[in-house]
Amino acid sequence: MTSNIATAEIAAPYSQALLSLAQAKNLTEEFGEDARSLLGLLSENQDLQNFIGNPFITGENKKALIRTILGESGNAYLRNFLLLLVDKRRIVFLEAVLQQYLALLRQLNQTVLAEVISAVPLSELQQQAVVEKVLAITNARQVEVQSKIDSELIGGVIIKVGSQVIDASLRGQLRRLSLRLTSNS
Repeated sequence: MTSNIATAEIAAPYSQALLSLAQAKNLTEEFGEDARSLLGLLSENQDLQNFIGNPFITGENKKALIRTILGESGNAYLRNFLLLLVDKRRIVFLEAVLQQYLALLRQLNQTVLAEVISAVPLSELQQQAVVEKVLAITNARQVEVQSKIDSELIGGVIIKVGSQVIDASLRGQLRRLSLRLTSNS
């Protein structure tokens, strides 16, 4: 298994090449949507991950799968890029390439990624409040919200933006109260 650093080093030039292609064809947002869809598909389907990562499955079989997934109505440039990854034996790094592409796209659009962890799904009003708070903290132009549910939080939210963490969860408040009580004794 390769390390995360090695994976990032291998994926970086491919993600930059994908961004250059997207910019040249004025398809950066479309590629971003496709990248999010593919990442969602990969995260939901372990068999797909195993198929793509299996070195014993031929490149032609992997190419056939890519053509099937993207279909004929999919973007031809992105499909050809993925087929190139198969030819270069780099398709195993697909997830890392797509993640880095999205990071480059966010950087290009001055968008920050806010990971929001809550006990229950947030309403539209609550999501808007989170976006406004993140915009005020970061001075970014846009915020991309990635929501996760963690029932152990009891209530409230945890917002992660880069290395900043805002813990407004009930679990976090109880932990801080416990620390204050034990440090005073």
